[in-house]
Amino acid sequence: MSSLIEQAAQRLAQIREAGIALPGDPVVPEAAVASDAASPAAPRVEPAPVPQAATVTSKEVLLDLAALTAESYLVPSAPRSHMGDQYRVIKRPLIANATGKGSARVHHGNLIMVTSAMPGEGKSFTAINLAMSIAAELDHTVMLVDADVARPSMLKKLGLPEAPGLLDVLEGKLELSDVLLRTNIDKLTLLPSGRPHPKSTELLASDAMRALLNDMASRYPDRIIIFDSPPLLLTTESRVLATQMGQVVMVVHAGKTLQADVMHALSTIEACPIRLMLLNKARTDSRGAYGYGYGYGYGYGYGYGEGADAGAGSASAAPAQGVAGAQS
Repeated sequence: MSSLIEQAAQRLAQIREAGIALPGDPVVPEAAVASDAASPAAPRVEPAPVPQAATVTSKEVLLDLAALTAESYLVPSAPRSHMGDQYRVIKRPLIANATGKGSARVHHGNLIMVTSAMPGEGKSFTAINLAMSIAAELDHTVMLVDADVARPSMLKKLGLPEAPGLLDVLEGKLELSDVLLRTNIDKLTLLPSGRPHPKSTELLASDAMRALLNDMASRYPDRIIIFDSPPLLLTTESRVLATQMGQVVMVVHAGKTLQADVMHALSTIEACPIRLMLLNKARTDSRGAYGYGYGYGYGYGYGYGEGADAGAGSASAAPAQGVAGAQS
């Protein structure tokens, strides 16, 4: 009897293994018919990787230091010179004002605009050399901005091709980090003017520009920002820009710029707390004294004789009537 029962049980097991349901068996969903042992393991679904934010770095450009030296620019490898010493004197009060070490703390003191009354007075040469001289400081970095948006020249003077810049950022087409150019001069960064725009004055006077300048002035406490701006008496861009600056350096061509033009130019930037005059291309007499010939009544700094096409001299830190010596 027992053998018959065993044979029947074996037969039922064989039928179930063949996948045939018998009366009284529980109903099992089709998806779960296969046993765990017979089913292959389900593939493990890995979570999608979280994309990492790309590290944004400024584009690096190489300046031809030998060619710049030949053009009388103060590159780090240049030997010590009289012009280099003059720029050391010029930059000292500017740095003091920028870092709050002057006679009074200046809002946006690290934003310095270099301009002139008329073209051809050496403002771009002065702006570039001032930036290079500040880049030689141990405790400061410098950004040189080509704010002469009507007639940009910074990149050309430095031997670099055209590139997007300030106006592209103000239009919202690019971020600041997309257009900054790191150079092979340690601590010197460039910001080109960008593509020309018919409403450049409006862009410089926009809320976007004010927000950008506030960010630039406060993001890096050790950074001093030099703006090469248009002449004051030819365009309105520099007058708009001056309202956002902490310091303005006005380059005056000795023996060329009319006194009336200087006074008119100064009157257009009265809102800026610190205005310095830099006398360019002053000549010495037989006694070594420096003169201008117009008798502005501002007092004069130092200067020197032979030199580059459009260099500079020493600067005074006196607000509103600061003055500088000259060269060449």
